[in-house]
Amino acid sequence: MSEAANLTVMNHPLIQHKVSILRDKDTTVRDFRALCMEISMLMAFEAMRDLPLEEVVVETPVAPAKAYKLSGKKLALVGILRAGLIMVDGILNLVPNARVGHIGLYRDPKTLEPVEYYNKLPADISERDVFLLDPMLATGGSAAAAISILKDIGAKSIKLLCIIGAPEGILAVHSKHPDVEIILAAQDERLNDHGYIVPGLGDAGDRIYGTR
Repeated sequence: MSEAANLTVMNHPLIQHKVSILRDKDTTVRDFRALCMEISMLMAFEAMRDLPLEEVVVETPVAPAKAYKLSGKKLALVGILRAGLIMVDGILNLVPNARVGHIGLYRDPKTLEPVEYYNKLPADISERDVFLLDPMLATGGSAAAAISILKDIGAKSIKLLCIIGAPEGILAVHSKHPDVEIILAAQDERLNDHGYIVPGLGDAGDRIYGTR
């Protein structure tokens, strides 16, 4: 795991192995979906490393045992539509009691700015630790806009989880939201002229859902 200011790039062997298969153009839709979910679960261990615990006593079949359970704020998983949904599904396997929200954005063809078209978020999001999820951090426009939406309704604790990120996207998010930690499975070289991450893995949404 390598860290810079509010940026964590995970280098765990299992994650790197799965990312290499994810990148492969011959990986099937079924395997691509499964890999996205598996990588998301592995990333969640890092993203949730600082969740507070409280001491409890549990009755085992033999004797009482001192143990620990999560305490403090509750969790919210917010997927940026559409590709972020697959990461939500993966992390819910670890924290099934987390609340789920969705933010839909598209890029205006004239202004090139992100435009919100859907927003469904937990009413008590200001009381939750929010994990914003999107497999790709390319230009960073959608992620930065989604973070602004979350802050506008009171979210205070936000982490952005993306499987692949480009330097341009990292800079764009941190220039507007320097307080938000970005956690990546891999940081790539750059964006090409079409805004795709290089080397990247193509369009995550198309590869997840088998569309073009």
